[in-house]
Amino acid sequence: MGNISENLTIRPAVISDASVILGFVRELAVYEKLLHEVVATEALFAEYLFGDKPMAEVIIAEWDKKPVGFALFFYNFSTFLGRPGIYLEDLFVLTEMRGKGIGKALLTSLAHLTRERQCGRLEWSVLDWNEPAIQFYRSIGAVPMDDWTVQRLTGDALDALAGQHAT
Repeated sequence: MGNISENLTIRPAVISDASVILGFVRELAVYEKLLHEVVATEALFAEYLFGDKPMAEVIIAEWDKKPVGFALFFYNFSTFLGRPGIYLEDLFVLTEMRGKGIGKALLTSLAHLTRERQCGRLEWSVLDWNEPAIQFYRSIGAVPMDDWTVQRLTGDALDALAGQHAT
């Protein structure tokens, strides 16, 4: 982590950043036209990011000591590689701060963490309509996993399947 340039610093988030993280999540959701799906709260972030059993980590990008972006990530595991990986759930940089290398600095920091922690890969998903992000990811060497389709269970479908568990 540390200073990337004279103006830019990447640092691990701390519990007092919960409101900043929530603000970034809401702005990301607006950009992705998904604000109606955000139910996260500062309390949930405080518990699940900084509580007794943290489920994910966050790094914050600061420009002149002001938070301007974040990356939220957690471990996954590759049975083929036999080692953990890092899954980037969200990466966001304030609209007015884009084009300054902040997103790349966040990804560079995550790549460094991935290697430092002896993980086998860094991966993430991108919306298929987000052409600027897709082009950026290609420019740094990321490749699409075209043979894979993400599957998701939430809400009633998740509850129904969980209800079939024998106790």
